[in-house]
Amino acid sequence: MTREISYEMIQFGNERIEVAFRKTQPLNTENRGIELQTSSDIEFKPGSTTLKKGTTFIEDGIALPCDIVWHRDVAVKMRDGTTIYADIFLPSDNKKVPAILSWSPYGKTVPQLAPPGVDPSAVSGLQKFEGPDPAYWCNHGYTIINVDARGSFFSEGDIYMWGRQSAEDCFDFIEWTAVQEWCSGKVAMSGNSWLGIIQWYAGVINPPHLAAIAPWEGHIDLYRCDVLRGGIRDTGFNDFNTSTQIGLNRIEDMAAMAEKYPLMNGYWKDKAPELEKITVPAYIVASWGGHQTIEAFRRISSREKWLRVHNTGEWPDYYEYTDDLRRFFDHFLKDEVNNWEKTPKIRLSILDPGSNDQVNRPENEWPLARTKYEKYYLDASTSSLSLSTVAKESVARYIADDSQDEVIFTFEFKEDCEFAGYVRLHLWIEADEADDADIFVLLQKLDSNDKPVPGGYGFIGPDGRLRASHRKLDTSRSTPWFPYHPHNEEELLTLGQPVPIDIEIRPMGMRWHKGEKLQLTVAGYNILSRFRQGPPGGMNLPGPVTRNKGHHIIHTGGKYDSFLFMPRVL
Repeated sequence: MTREISYEMIQFGNERIEVAFRKTQPLNTENRGIELQTSSDIEFKPGSTTLKKGTTFIEDGIALPCDIVWHRDVAVKMRDGTTIYADIFLPSDNKKVPAILSWSPYGKTVPQLAPPGVDPSAVSGLQKFEGPDPAYWCNHGYTIINVDARGSFFSEGDIYMWGRQSAEDCFDFIEWTAVQEWCSGKVAMSGNSWLGIIQWYAGVINPPHLAAIAPWEGHIDLYRCDVLRGGIRDTGFNDFNTSTQIGLNRIEDMAAMAEKYPLMNGYWKDKAPELEKITVPAYIVASWGGHQTIEAFRRISSREKWLRVHNTGEWPDYYEYTDDLRRFFDHFLKDEVNNWEKTPKIRLSILDPGSNDQVNRPENEWPLARTKYEKYYLDASTSSLSLSTVAKESVARYIADDSQDEVIFTFEFKEDCEFAGYVRLHLWIEADEADDADIFVLLQKLDSNDKPVPGGYGFIGPDGRLRASHRKLDTSRSTPWFPYHPHNEEELLTLGQPVPIDIEIRPMGMRWHKGEKLQLTVAGYNILSRFRQGPPGGMNLPGPVTRNKGHHIIHTGGKYDSFLFMPRVL
């Protein structure tokens, strides 16, 4: 896709960095894409109306359970003079009530269709894509505010993909909301994906009237979790998503930035919120196959924080657990005595592909205190994993730039067992024709017949990736179970010289039964792509851009202590 890119010098701490922008889609566009599920024309129409109880907006959708006052395209001015617009949905009884912000660039036209995987009967059509439904929340005494983020649709300025500018906008809007005549003075944020990510940035600067956040499946670091995960450029979805956004001006071009700045700098640090500064009460929702939302729970400083790890899809889960979320908001935004504080701080879903998942298991801490970390040593001579060290040195190799070639290591369990926590792969790797190597890994469960057992909602297994030249660790932030790479310099490979690398694999919560196997796959391509039946929403997206050439050679045994570090739960 060709596009015109413009650049602007912006200050990030002590660095002035040239930031890439592209034009947004025009307001009359029909190219709305998977992320923008609107079904009506885009129009600017400030004004107010009362939506009557019993009204329906989408086929099979919820009929409004109460009258709702809809203030449309309300202008709110930011500290720099930029005006952004929002739709405000109020209960009709004129009482002061708490407000919940739904913040994204995805549009707020009415009606909105149900997100993929969500039954239309779960929503009314008033909800912003991936956000709370005014039909439900107004009926329970809340105001819902659907915000068109800076630069989107008729909001002024350029669209920023989170960072300092977005945080300041959230601060200003929250404080504006709190003093409105219809607001009780308490404001929260809620939503999924983009709408979840923005909450970390708002939480970091702690607006005085931000009473709670509820991020659902929102990543915590644009570089490490998205466009340059493991130091490997992978911008297919981000590039597509950026290209569909609608507005009057420009949008940050993440794909161009990942290509221009492959190493960590002030720009990327601005896209990784300092989670330790968050102190607001938080209800955090994650899954084992999705974003690094779990790590946010570990790092934020909030004394009152809850984590729930689900076993379904992020969109259906968001609407299925609306009542649960309301108990949290009722407690912190309405001061209701409803025993929310007795809710387990952690509720885990432990996946058991081929059998029955355990859902909402209560736990007291994360990582689990009863974890016993085990090393499963790789043995290339037998393509196996072993709990004992391997004495004999051997190698396994695969064609590095072949999307089919890979090497596999397996371990058969002699008893039932569970793993829940962080996973690390320590691997000795060599490249025979290149000075770098992009490594992709995947863990899977095999049944007693050596057939992969898929989980629900497309879950294949925990995966990880790393560019070998980015192998340097930040020892101040790394742990035995969590390798943290600064990604601020390259250490290229020397032909014929194996080096150790440590690959972060997504956290897991999974059970194996006697006779089932753990399978570790290592390859030079994104292994998960082999299991997808088709691109999401019909998109045909490019994969990661690798430096692979020739063969990758994995060394095991003897002085080459390649091992998988697994969190066994006792």
